[in-house]
Amino acid sequence: MVNVRDYLKKRDKEKNDAPRVSYKEKIKSHKFTILYRTILVIILVAAVIAALLVQWENKVYTQSVVVSSAETSITQDANLLPFAGYVLSYSKDGAGCMDTKGNAAWNQTFEMQNPIVDICQNVAAIGDYNGRTIYVMNTSGVMVSITTNRPIRNLCVAANGVVAVVLDDTDVTLIYLYDAKGNELVHFRTTMKDSGYPVSVSISPSGELVCVSYLFVDSGQMKSSVAFYNFGAVGQNNTDNYVSGYDYLNTIVPFTRFADNKTVYAVSDDRVMFYSGSQKPVSIAENLVSDDIQSVYYGDSYIGLVFHSTESSNRYRLDVYDKAGVLVQKIEFDIEYSDILFHEDQIIIYNEAECCIYNTKGVQKYAGRFEKSARVLIPLSSSYSYMVVTPDSIDTIELK
Repeated sequence: MVNVRDYLKKRDKEKNDAPRVSYKEKIKSHKFTILYRTILVIILVAAVIAALLVQWENKVYTQSVVVSSAETSITQDANLLPFAGYVLSYSKDGAGCMDTKGNAAWNQTFEMQNPIVDICQNVAAIGDYNGRTIYVMNTSGVMVSITTNRPIRNLCVAANGVVAVVLDDTDVTLIYLYDAKGNELVHFRTTMKDSGYPVSVSISPSGELVCVSYLFVDSGQMKSSVAFYNFGAVGQNNTDNYVSGYDYLNTIVPFTRFADNKTVYAVSDDRVMFYSGSQKPVSIAENLVSDDIQSVYYGDSYIGLVFHSTESSNRYRLDVYDKAGVLVQKIEFDIEYSDILFHEDQIIIYNEAECCIYNTKGVQKYAGRFEKSARVLIPLSSSYSYMVVTPDSIDTIELK
């Protein structure tokens, strides 16, 4: 028989001899358990998100659906451009702005022989090439009308309404800057002998920096110079506000453009150049090209060069560079294009009949035809939603 008293004594002794876990150790153990569980949940959530992102990046859309349509009438001779979520139309007889429902935001009549246009965010400038009139407008209406004292050769506009204009004279070419009220801010002279002829001019969204591409001849050799002028506080102490510049031998630079207030793209017939700096831009990358450049398109984050394809059965190749000058993608495509758009991570190639959409990883997200002739396509804020302007309607479409 088991003696109950002895058994209880033995049990108490074993209990007293057993190692005891302190209260602090219990709390520490509990915290570690919570930490491990939290890490496990984070890993599982990250894995799910990564899987969804991969699925999203590789998702292919097979059809476009018209979700709304508004009747409108646009003359055949009008040129159409995307304009801060609106549509800017212009011709020799005037300009107008419409919203996504076809309602007119404003109209402006004028007479121009050869209108030239530049847009920066929600501000546009329309000038008459070889004429002397410039209209600056935003989505609300005309901000100012500027009359120049010499023929207009080129122009560009900043987001705050500042306009840079190239004016021609007998022996010199002048570059004028006007503010949003039409007042002259500054001007400077250029000659073939001293600086060359200004082939391209562009202005930063802030209106503080101006980039000019000059063409000149030096010792019998053709050269191009990309020059930067600062009209803010930094440039006041420099002659003619000139702050930096780069020369290129035996090439023409007909394209310069600010991607933002500190990034500039430039394209010549044999290379694409990248500059960075909000005060004194410096060259950060330069990529030589051996094929003939057919077209140049750009967005806030990317610039694309179109070439005839030489390595496949497709007709064209689009080389896409980021703002650092890195070649991020080469896309082969086979449609005749009227425009190429960069919107977020989308690369949209289209003409009046068909459209191809890729992401920046080169995945073709959509390929299809429009139901009606598309005069212009404008990406909307919702992913894979677009406004398509046709000869008689403005349609909102979504990809499915």
